[in-house]
Amino acid sequence: MGHLAEFLDILMFAVAIVLLLTGFPVAFTLAGTGLLFAVVGHTFGVFDFAFVNALPQRIYGTMTNEVLIAVPLFVFMGVLLERSRVAEELLETMGQLFGPMRGGLGIAVCIVGALLAASTGIVGATVVTMGLLSLPTMLRYGYAPSLAAGTIAASGTLGQIIPPSIVLVILGDQISNSYQEAQRVLQEKAWAEGDFSFVPGPPVSVGDLFAGALIPGLLLVGAYILYMGFIAFFRPSVAPPVPRDPENPVTLFRILHALVPPIVLILAVLGSILAGAATPTEAAAVGGIGAILLAGYRLNESKPLFVYLATLALVAVITLTVMMDLRISRTDISQNDQIGIYAAAVLVGVVILGLAVSLWRVAQAGVLTSVVQSTAKITCMVFVILIGAALFSLVFRGLGGEELVEELLSGMPGGALGAIIAVMLMMFVLGFFLDFLEIVFVVVPLVAPFLLMLEMPDGSTMSPVWLGIMMAVNLQTSFLTPPFGFALFYLRGVAPPEVKTMAIYRGIIPFVLIQIGMLVALWYLPSLATWLPVQIYGE
Repeated sequence: MGHLAEFLDILMFAVAIVLLLTGFPVAFTLAGTGLLFAVVGHTFGVFDFAFVNALPQRIYGTMTNEVLIAVPLFVFMGVLLERSRVAEELLETMGQLFGPMRGGLGIAVCIVGALLAASTGIVGATVVTMGLLSLPTMLRYGYAPSLAAGTIAASGTLGQIIPPSIVLVILGDQISNSYQEAQRVLQEKAWAEGDFSFVPGPPVSVGDLFAGALIPGLLLVGAYILYMGFIAFFRPSVAPPVPRDPENPVTLFRILHALVPPIVLILAVLGSILAGAATPTEAAAVGGIGAILLAGYRLNESKPLFVYLATLALVAVITLTVMMDLRISRTDISQNDQIGIYAAAVLVGVVILGLAVSLWRVAQAGVLTSVVQSTAKITCMVFVILIGAALFSLVFRGLGGEELVEELLSGMPGGALGAIIAVMLMMFVLGFFLDFLEIVFVVVPLVAPFLLMLEMPDGSTMSPVWLGIMMAVNLQTSFLTPPFGFALFYLRGVAPPEVKTMAIYRGIIPFVLIQIGMLVALWYLPSLATWLPVQIYGE
């Protein structure tokens, strides 16, 4: 019977992938495949329906998971910023600023992609916006279609690795659960061997992954820019300079007008997380407020007073919180802290007033309804897939899938090295056909608990942050690898007819190689992912 259960496990995974390739909805594919094989397994006596009975508890756990509240908040922030024309102004200003350099437009696209990644994190919106605005300009001035398309597609996917990122929120939640499971198993093994000195490691949070992804994300941006400079130097004909528009000069005010709002929002969201003043969920709420204020200002710049005051008040509240490190549980509140609390209360009132004005402007412009609808659609898609993946994984485990995965990975030549390389290679190949959500919800819970019981390449205890960042960089390639790379689909939909699909595919090859190079760098230098979290949060 054991061999039959293993066969059903492998067959279930294969059937799910085949059905996904046919285009059937992901959530229903995962849930339907799970139910089908649960019935088949029960019929042959190798599956207990008690595993399926645990599904309501799983769903309830998802509903009460505060970390996942950050998903709709970050989606709302990204969609609203995309509708408030922040990306358009950034692209136009940076394009004219760097345009006179050889490869300047490509460098501008990389910089804007990084800024939009840190402020919106929505790959589809970023790729479409840059494709509509930058691609025709780059082609008009003589950029090679493959280079222009590859730069835009790769820069648009930076939102998956540069925090705050929806991928990191979801992946962080899955890694955290897997790490707890791995620590539980290691503790049980230690106790069974008579070793009662084993102490489980501290829990890993989404904030840890945010901090761990910051350096690799910025290094990727730098690598993209270096590649663009290299191409422009050795092949100037494919990345020529672009003359500035004398009728629309780039002034200091224009640069600040384009750069300051997204940078302030980035500092408010990411800075509050890294400073320890807010959890990722709280920071996502701050980002939503900031996005509303920014949208209210951009949609009516002739009357900016209330929005200016509210923005300054929001920054002041965050600053006060960081400086005083206020917590509700504190009982030793000094007189200076009381003054700070009263000042914060007044400032919050100003923020509420500015929010009311901004929401009214956004609603009057007809933007708010479409933003809320888009946020609801994306959020529903994520959580329905999560429920379907939960049922799939329960059935997979009920058929002995955990033991099968552990047996396969432990039998890999090279020990821990072979197991990690096998998983990374599997995730890379699956990225050709599946979206990152399917991989995170289905593959990560199955392989991560076992991997987190192994040693890192330098012989130290496996770091969940390092493993999570390795997976995040790997998953980023799923947006760029044909035939189902979503960034390629987004760009193909807005690219001019003269840009052939094969030109887009050729253009992304160097950037995929750069991302693989980042995986190699993380392998040999794990501190790229682990150093900053230790500096911020300690051991």
